[in-house]
Amino acid sequence: MRSQHYYRILLLPLFIGLLELGSAHAEDKPELDLKFPGEAPAHRVVYQLNKADPVYQEHILFSVGAMVRKYGDNIKVVVVAIGPGIHTLAKKPKRPVSEEIKQRIRSLNEYGVEFHACGNTMKTQGWKDEDMLSLAKVVEVGASDLMELQEQGYSYISW
Repeated sequence: MRSQHYYRILLLPLFIGLLELGSAHAEDKPELDLKFPGEAPAHRVVYQLNKADPVYQEHILFSVGAMVRKYGDNIKVVVVAIGPGIHTLAKKPKRPVSEEIKQRIRSLNEYGVEFHACGNTMKTQGWKDEDMLSLAKVVEVGASDLMELQEQGYSYISW
């Protein structure tokens, strides 16, 4: 802990200087919500993805992307796919999933967004862990995952 405080004292003027150099018109740019490496993000949010409707899926993923763009590495985002939404995380979905949705999920995952697949829903589809995309983290019960993440301080988003 002492070394973290020491590095903060040393690095803070450097960060401030870089921000001032890089923003001649700071009033035109949004304020960055910076964190130091190793610090937990200040913001945590969990999205419920529970519908097969492509427009609904696009809206959820667009919102996730907007949060990542706004908060950068100072947010932890989890998307829990349950019910008909589970098909977005399947290697061979039994419902149509557009290539755009698949690509957006892969891209968001590269930016640190976690995608959880409901094991309960997978059982109803006859799917095993290996039937899901490698980026998907299989949880036993999606609903309990949503509850537990909220208990850990995640804000819950659903529509």
